[in-house]
Amino acid sequence: MTTFDLIQIALFLLALILLTPALGAFMTKVFSGEKHFLKPVLGWLERIIYRVTGVNPDEESNWKTYLAGLLTFNILGFLILFILQMIQSHLPFNTEKLPNVPWHLSFNTAVSFMTNTNWQSYAGETTLSYFIQMIGLTVQNFVSAATGIAVLLTLIRGVSRKTTDKLGNFWVDLTRSTLYILIPLSFVLALLLVSQGVIQNFTPYVKATNIEGTSQIIPMGPAASQIAIKQLGTNGGGFFNANSAHPFENPTPFSNFLEMLSILLIPAALTYTYGKMVGSVRQGWTVFVVMFILMIAGLAISLHSEYATNPVFGAHSMMEGKETRFGVTNSVLWSVVTTDASNGSVNSMHDSLSPVSGLVAMVNLVIGEVVYGGVGSGLYGMVIFIILTVFIAGLMVGRTPEYLGKKIEAFEVQMAIIAVLAPSTVILLFSALASITPSGLAGLNNSGPHGFSEILYTFASAAGNNGSAFAGLNANTVFYNILIGFGMLIGRFGVIIPVMAIAGNLAKKKITPPSSGTFHTDNWLFVMLLIAVILIVGGLTFFPALSLGPIVEHLLMQSGITF
Repeated sequence: MTTFDLIQIALFLLALILLTPALGAFMTKVFSGEKHFLKPVLGWLERIIYRVTGVNPDEESNWKTYLAGLLTFNILGFLILFILQMIQSHLPFNTEKLPNVPWHLSFNTAVSFMTNTNWQSYAGETTLSYFIQMIGLTVQNFVSAATGIAVLLTLIRGVSRKTTDKLGNFWVDLTRSTLYILIPLSFVLALLLVSQGVIQNFTPYVKATNIEGTSQIIPMGPAASQIAIKQLGTNGGGFFNANSAHPFENPTPFSNFLEMLSILLIPAALTYTYGKMVGSVRQGWTVFVVMFILMIAGLAISLHSEYATNPVFGAHSMMEGKETRFGVTNSVLWSVVTTDASNGSVNSMHDSLSPVSGLVAMVNLVIGEVVYGGVGSGLYGMVIFIILTVFIAGLMVGRTPEYLGKKIEAFEVQMAIIAVLAPSTVILLFSALASITPSGLAGLNNSGPHGFSEILYTFASAAGNNGSAFAGLNANTVFYNILIGFGMLIGRFGVIIPVMAIAGNLAKKKITPPSSGTFHTDNWLFVMLLIAVILIVGGLTFFPALSLGPIVEHLLMQSGITF
């Protein structure tokens, strides 16, 4: 590892810290309905959207009505995307005459993009037309990210408001998130990516002859526009099969830096927005620091593992599965960032990571994708752990637990536990099922603990709505497409529904003024407690499974045994 590598990491972290309050303050104005610099530019369009859809922007609803609108919108999005794939051959912008997508793959892909997971059991350039990529996938990239932000906003209002059942308007939150944040940022990023050589066109695939005299098909398409929102919306679905390891998606070190930074940009900034909207910026920075510490710890462990001497090959800085354009450091940094943020994009193959680096990526997934996490979903997942932490702290000191003046009672704890158990159940049960059935074992590329890691990572990615894969598992089968599809649904809505219920219950409560006996949740003691709870919950739940996979593989590798 060179000094230049360290400088790159430092610049990345510095940019993230500096941009967090800037973007966070802007988003606070957008979500609070205050004046901001884009209002004169796009405000007319927002008003037209409300008029055409019949939405009253001043009308707010309770959590059940808000949730009903959210679920209805997402179900409609799933159905449209599912049907579009099933009739792909009859739709325009299909330059390569690609056939209709099989029903089980259509189901998996529609669920995947609707849930902000972007798991891909297919190769984009050989499966989906330009029309499906744009009208189907890219649209869902925007609205699935906006849905996550909307759920977070209800939780913020539940924490900050008192004695009310009003949590906002889903259609307003969806519109503002998309119109003022996701679209403008994606437009700017897409232009920057095009300037670096990312393609954006509608031409048919190019048929060329290489220097060996054999023919080669070079895929084309409107890639830059989808890549911008896949990164900013923590979606992660690649236009091409190789994702951001493909030179048409990620051609230069600068594009690599921009794409990595955009993964964490909005989730990090939302911590500042959270602090501003609940009335305590310190609370927002406390959450940011917890996420930052966990990310740095994972990155340090991953880098050490990848640069350590491999006892099997007698070498260090193993380049298998990594892009020579970016090197080991950028590949490892991306693997940590993308699994921290439930983004799922890759610029190297995680299947080729060392066992310990693979372990770090899996830990990021199984602890609930709360280290920045998905847009909106990472922060409301972190608030779930905050509720558990203040509850445990209250038990330790013998007082009723409180968070920001709201008493945390049995209902909130029960809902928080459901939100933690729902994805955990998917990961463990579905991994067990795939490990003992012929249909599950048939997709493996490796045997032994590495093969089990491929399965475990798959369902951790699905339940965490991440979308990345170890890349060694053939998941484009009826068995995996259906099972992963249901895993993504449970991982998404098995958390959203309890979070909404918590928001609705908290909003009805009074706010208790702080006193000398108040347990503060904005200091270093709470930071350490929160980190401990996250790691302990993840450790107790998944240590046995992780032991059968990457931990055993690492120990065997030290003895010269590989799989």
